[in-house]
Amino acid sequence: MKSKKNDEEKIVNRLKKLASLIKKHNFHYHTKDKPLISDKEFDLLIRENQNIEKEYPNLVLKNSPNNKIGSKIQNKFKKIQHKSTMLSLANGFDKQDIYEFDERIKKFLNYKGNVELEYLCEPKIDGLSLNLTYLNGKLNSAATRGDGSIGEDVTNNILNIKNIPNELKGNFPNIIEIRGEVYLNKSDFENLNKNLEQKFKFANPRNAAAGSLRQLDNSISQSRPLNFLAHGLGFCSEKYKTLVNFYEDLNKWKILPNTLRKKVSSIDSIMKYYNEINNLRSNLDYDIDGLVIKLNSIDNQIRLGIVGKNPRWSIALKFSAETARTIINSIDFQVGRTGAITPVARLNKVNLGGVLISNATLHNFDEINKKDIGIGDLVEIQRAGDVIPQVNKVLKKNKSKKSKILPPQFCPVCQNKTFKEKNEAVIRCSNKYECKAQKIGQLTHFISKKALNIDGFGEKQAKQLFELNYINNPSDIFQLKQYRDLIISLEGWGELSFNNLLKSIDISKKITMEKFIYSLGIRFIGEINSEIIANEYKTIDDFLLSSKNNENLYNVDGLGPKAISSIKDFFSFKKNIELIENLKKHILIQESNKQTKNNFFTNKNIVFTGTLNTLSRDEAKHLSKSVGAKILSSVSKNTDYLIIGEKAGSKEEKAKKLKVKILTENEFVKKIKD
Repeated sequence: MKSKKNDEEKIVNRLKKLASLIKKHNFHYHTKDKPLISDKEFDLLIRENQNIEKEYPNLVLKNSPNNKIGSKIQNKFKKIQHKSTMLSLANGFDKQDIYEFDERIKKFLNYKGNVELEYLCEPKIDGLSLNLTYLNGKLNSAATRGDGSIGEDVTNNILNIKNIPNELKGNFPNIIEIRGEVYLNKSDFENLNKNLEQKFKFANPRNAAAGSLRQLDNSISQSRPLNFLAHGLGFCSEKYKTLVNFYEDLNKWKILPNTLRKKVSSIDSIMKYYNEINNLRSNLDYDIDGLVIKLNSIDNQIRLGIVGKNPRWSIALKFSAETARTIINSIDFQVGRTGAITPVARLNKVNLGGVLISNATLHNFDEINKKDIGIGDLVEIQRAGDVIPQVNKVLKKNKSKKSKILPPQFCPVCQNKTFKEKNEAVIRCSNKYECKAQKIGQLTHFISKKALNIDGFGEKQAKQLFELNYINNPSDIFQLKQYRDLIISLEGWGELSFNNLLKSIDISKKITMEKFIYSLGIRFIGEINSEIIANEYKTIDDFLLSSKNNENLYNVDGLGPKAISSIKDFFSFKKNIELIENLKKHILIQESNKQTKNNFFTNKNIVFTGTLNTLSRDEAKHLSKSVGAKILSSVSKNTDYLIIGEKAGSKEEKAKKLKVKILTENEFVKKIKD
């Protein structure tokens, strides 16, 4: 206990010393304009301070150099609310994905026959997204994407980027958000890394660009050779007809888009251009990881809208992942939070895309059999979607080891029987929601950045407290105070650490509806589905009630049958209902603040029947939901309006019997657009 206290004192003393040195050199640099040390030496002090604070967030000083506001160094970036949401793109990987994307758009827009849509294609730069806001032609702010709604203010960090003018020339909208990508050229990246100490070197140009842009010391950002290419339009006080028109104005304003962009009007021309860019990829001085395909018509973009965080009108067609060769040393099994048992290959370390890889997923046992993967094999690995390492194929079999990798009949963690669902390749632990590995997985997911985001509390701490039985489920996190003395005495803890954890837990108690739903870890309910659900239901109780009713869930636009089945399964387990009720005692779940236009159909229950001609069924539902209407699948006494198209059928007869108001498609269109 005494030694732990001494260690904390040493760390605090070093932070105090760094704070004093940084303050002193800041004064001589800014006030006296006579620096006592070089910029490089000063940067090393800043980095040391930041690294210690990152490793020991519980020991950060109140007078930390990173808490200085209005000086060269800031604690954190100011937050900026984007005027329109910065969306993320869905990914495609082959021609079939693009064909289906094109067909979905045509179906939504109710296009009949052999219609070819006009798309704008451009390389997808592997950098950091940036949102520029111009007011009356002058640069007002520059912000990172953040969570899509709120980003970090990096205005002072981008002042030296040539492709971002402080003022627009000629004609311009009063207010406009211009989106683009900040990146480093490969040659600049190599030069930057040459001048950095080994421990400060960046793994790849994207990390270097992100690290350079997000420097709390903006002089470091401004000294780096950052580039910017525009690729999108956010909020705009004037209306553009097409993306091509918008790009023409960008060129006039000297905010250059990618010169490799191309307008196309068929799936074949998209794929031909994709192959051209892929072949050109190695000759470019910047990293790209795919082709972005966007509908050129902005009117149609607005009609199509979004699903979750993805626009319906755009998709990223990804390039094949980078590959490397290595040997499989062993294979073991991991149990995830949903009970899925994943075989994992332990590899000889290999550099792949600037990252050292020692593990790779084998996905499932069908995949092992199909590729004939075994221990000792020489294999080709790749990073799927440039994120998760996976074994692509066997290059050379290890003939001396012929033992076949068999799926376990019992869970490697809790020893309960395993099972395989119909039409599914994954083996699962049958001890649903009670297996130790699944419970730890649920806890880790609950406290993760995209969920409750509890600072200073990661997988290591969660596992430690679970093993000691201080935490059994997520609601126990909010009652850790009762174990204060016991936790403080543990390895890796201290009084400061524990007090800071309690503060972080208190901050996490206020959470949005979508993050709370995501935090529950329901299978198939990721970020996008969580947002779809939060937009559909005002409160968590509304969602719980709907989960008992198949019909209501099937009316949620964008929620598929697998997700619906998983929701019903999750809530059929009594302990999950109890968990939510316990969490509600500690957490303030904010209602969705989605803004809806006031309209004739606001807060009305609507049923559609028959074939619509002016609109597709999807667009009619989308328009109805945008004004706050509820879409039902069958007519009942709770139905306010039945919208009928051609061949309305039995629903029209039932509506007449129940005296439900009936509107034609033309009447609906007139009222919904009013």
